[in-house]
Amino acid sequence: MTEPAITLQTFFERARDGRLTAVRCRKCGELAIPPRQFCPACGERAWEAVRLSGEGAIESFTVIRVAPRAHAADAPYAIAVVKLTEGVSLLGRIVDISLEKIAIGVPVRFRPLVRGSQTAVGFGPA
Repeated sequence: MTEPAITLQTFFERARDGRLTAVRCRKCGELAIPPRQFCPACGERAWEAVRLSGEGAIESFTVIRVAPRAHAADAPYAIAVVKLTEGVSLLGRIVDISLEKIAIGVPVRFRPLVRGSQTAVGFGPA
């Protein structure tokens, strides 16, 4: 089923409900996450929404020890680039994995991080 291209707002609304959604170009097949206006591969605007498994592995990470004021109480914490099984990469916060066990290649699964009306991308143990 083809759906209209989703906005960032829709992306985060779906994420809040535990659904990780990308967009696939109907012209060239390129997959993009988060959603974009134009396909980075062919420049078209012919998107369809695609639900992702949310499973992947850590490609790169950093540990935040001195955090911005809004997250100071959470420090230290890790942010990682996760390559999803579908082939696209996404940045998110690592949760429920001790800092000592975070490493490149560790399998993770998408978890929405909800604070009040805000939703962020998180990844926890697979």
